Amino acid sequence: MAKKKSLYECQNCGFQTSGWVGKCPSCNSWDSLLELNKEQIEYLKKTSTSVNSKSKALPITEIKAEDIERFSSGSKELDLVLGGGIVPGSLTLIGGSPGIGKSTLLLKIAGNLSNMGNRVLYVSGEESASQIKLRGNRLGANSDKLYLLAEISMESVTAEIEKADYSFIVIDSIQTIYSNETPSAPGSVTQVRAITFELMRIAKFKNIPIFIIGHITKDGSIAGPRVLEHMVDTVLYFEGDTNSDLRLLRGFKNRFGSTNEVGIFEMDSSGLRDAKSMSERFFNKENLQPGSALTILMEGSRPIVIEVQALVTSAYSNPKRSSTGFDTNRLNMLLALLEKKLDLPLGTYDIFVNVVGGIKITETSADLAIIAAILSSFRDRELSSKTLFIGEVSLTGEVRDVPGMMQRLKEAQTQGFSHAVIPSKPIEKSEVKCYVANSVEKIIEWM
Repeated sequence: MAKKKSLYECQNCGFQTSGWVGKCPSCNSWDSLLELNKEQIEYLKKTSTSVNSKSKALPITEIKAEDIERFSSGSKELDLVLGGGIVPGSLTLIGGSPGIGKSTLLLKIAGNLSNMGNRVLYVSGEESASQIKLRGNRLGANSDKLYLLAEISMESVTAEIEKADYSFIVIDSIQTIYSNETPSAPGSVTQVRAITFELMRIAKFKNIPIFIIGHITKDGSIAGPRVLEHMVDTVLYFEGDTNSDLRLLRGFKNRFGSTNEVGIFEMDSSGLRDAKSMSERFFNKENLQPGSALTILMEGSRPIVIEVQALVTSAYSNPKRSSTGFDTNRLNMLLALLEKKLDLPLGTYDIFVNVVGGIKITETSADLAIIAAILSSFRDRELSSKTLFIGEVSLTGEVRDVPGMMQRLKEAQTQGFSHAVIPSKPIEKSEVKCYVANSVEKIIEWM
């Protein structure tokens, strides 16, 4: 009688196979496949999706649209990223580097909701209840309606949720919680999948919003199987340097709203709070130094004025190209374009580019400002602090329009700017005086 083959599962990506291999065919990791025991295989069979014979397909025109209800978290920035507020019954995952402020933000939100009269449960598998209380004292989040549970057993967490009628739940973190019904180490693929399934069931069945904190790996992705991000309703990522007090919260998945919005927070002695004075964080209102230029980025629906800096200096050996907050490959492209179109000997210079405030440029509207900053540093000539440079630069040297130009110009007017260098005349009339530079060669006229 032939021996029945065992089932193996990759602990990195969740790939399953009937025979052991040294290298996972899915994620290419070595020695990551572990043999599943009988209990684990039975659990996977129970949680697998079954076909419901009572289901019936309907024309999409007959499906009634449901209105999504939301309530405020007490933080305007978080509400903006979530699409207007927290959705009851939603499952939200927040990831970020250690010390970036994930636990601080959610404890503050838990305190806000409890102060509004909501019964809130904060589950911690990494810190004791006394440690969380000390942080709550600093954040001003302590309330009679905020309940702390230092527990790593999912069965104990579920039992506590069944005891009381909670309106909001925080799990800190998903990698530390384990289930006794799934014989595997906490943080493993099987455990994370099982815990997430159970939390999703609780959120949908009881209509309770649940926020999960997830650790990230060295490459910046949330640790655990990718199925974790597919199962939740919303995925948020914290960005920022732990040495800076500025934090950005971006939405990478949102079933109830847009993923284009960005929340801006700042860390101070009282914890993580909504950033208020944005104009003072990303650019200098006074006279700019040579090598600095201003532009406007669109972070979701929010225009933000930022300052980009460039340093062009003689190279002693091999020329260096370095950028912080701006794509290095795109910087090399712009430098090659300047050498080609303007006949500048930039190949013999070290060139460094920096975006002020720790923000990362993810759109092409800052190309014109980057070029202006490089030319300003190369010629050692300062630019006006009242002038903005907005436009995308192509490989042919053409400067092209970018989306949301009128919204950017309205923000420029609000911030007190008087001039803007853009690719074409604006469609609507603006109080900001616009100069047209539709090619790289014409930028020299405004230097």
